[in-house]
Amino acid sequence: MTTTAIKPAADQTLRSVLAARVEDTRPGALSASLTFGWRALLKLKHDPQQVFDALMFPIMFTLMFTYLFGGALAGSTHEYLQFFLPGVFVFTVVMLTMYTGVGLNMDVSQGVFNRFRSLPIWRPAVLVGSLLGDAVRYTLAAAVVVGLGLALGFRPSGGVAGVVMSLVLVLVFAFSLSWVFTTLGLVVKSPAAVQGVSMPLLFPFVFASNLFVDPDTMPGWLQAVVDVNPFSLTVSAVRDLMDGTVPAGQIGWVLVACAAIVAVFAPLTMRLYGTKPSADAV
Repeated sequence: MTTTAIKPAADQTLRSVLAARVEDTRPGALSASLTFGWRALLKLKHDPQQVFDALMFPIMFTLMFTYLFGGALAGSTHEYLQFFLPGVFVFTVVMLTMYTGVGLNMDVSQGVFNRFRSLPIWRPAVLVGSLLGDAVRYTLAAAVVVGLGLALGFRPSGGVAGVVMSLVLVLVFAFSLSWVFTTLGLVVKSPAAVQGVSMPLLFPFVFASNLFVDPDTMPGWLQAVVDVNPFSLTVSAVRDLMDGTVPAGQIGWVLVACAAIVAVFAPLTMRLYGTKPSADAV
């Protein structure tokens, strides 16, 4: 076959390739979010401190309060454990939500943030995936609390179903609260600063709640604060679920609080995510 015969065939092949419609291979929102969720899980492998906090913090906290303060607050450690453990179940998961902001701030500080933002993917996938990955850490911490409680004598009247429903509710609450810390992660300058700001932000909500004692022992003005505290609402709902009842009204108020938090902080986070100039400016 001559060169002149090959050339028209090659030209025709080139034209057909150029004329072919290029399919859009951009990953969907779910696929991208799951990918970044898997990345969040892999980061735990390289940051053992987060795993340590998820395992050891609930153990130390439960043992310390049950055996140091249980007798004084409830007359016996067993009675206090029945009251206290559903609260520490919520508290442990909530305290871990700050690491969402810490991890995001680390990505910003290291320049990874800008690379992700330039990818042709669904914009919120980086944030949503991180929150989904964190849910695994929350579940691990919650399982540690329940396992330790059972070993110490805690017996939920609601059984497995009550514990599972409690876990789902707490994960929803933690997911909404995590948006607060993603906002902090995009505003504060360093991971250590994110953690330093998060503690003073969380502790007033935790201690001005029904976690440690019955609010009836508090002054009237403080009881009014406790009654509308989203943390207290979640603790009360979890206590009822583990006790074998389904407090529809209480759960409804928790979901309203979660929706309000997301409605405020999710758009704010996405605005900061889209306008943050560079790692050097953080």
